[in-house]
Amino acid sequence: MTAKLNPYAAAPQLMKQWTDVSQAIAASLEPQLIELVKIRASQINGCANCLNMHTIEAREQGESEQRIYLLSAWREAPCYSERERAALGWTDALTRLSEGHMHEAAHAALDAHFTKEEQVKLTLMINVINGWNRLAVGFGLWFEPSAAKPLQQAAG
Repeated sequence: MTAKLNPYAAAPQLMKQWTDVSQAIAASLEPQLIELVKIRASQINGCANCLNMHTIEAREQGESEQRIYLLSAWREAPCYSERERAALGWTDALTRLSEGHMHEAAHAALDAHFTKEEQVKLTLMINVINGWNRLAVGFGLWFEPSAAKPLQQAAG
């Protein structure tokens, strides 16, 4: 893939702010859950860049290969907790919002396993990863995870 535009070079201040907000939101819930959400949204959006990055980060957080590989079939796989299933269902519903996927059922599961504050945090995280997916796919970005962090820090 050839990059069409480097957003860090084109809008460094905004990209620094976007990165800072993204990191703050990502730090607001348990790290393994956050990585599952990032991977799932990236699968739906077909974002190879984010799949590459977040599967590596999930492994660094102690996530198993089995759970990473089964994430695209999470509804049928028995290895996810009810809380994780609620988060993944909410991720699917919001990422596929235009398709009208079971929003009410997803919200009911979310409400059963997350506090109101956690629901906001998770929803913000889903918005963030969907935004990153659109930046990466839209501009043809490809960062190796080891190279991405220094580039993001340099934007500041």
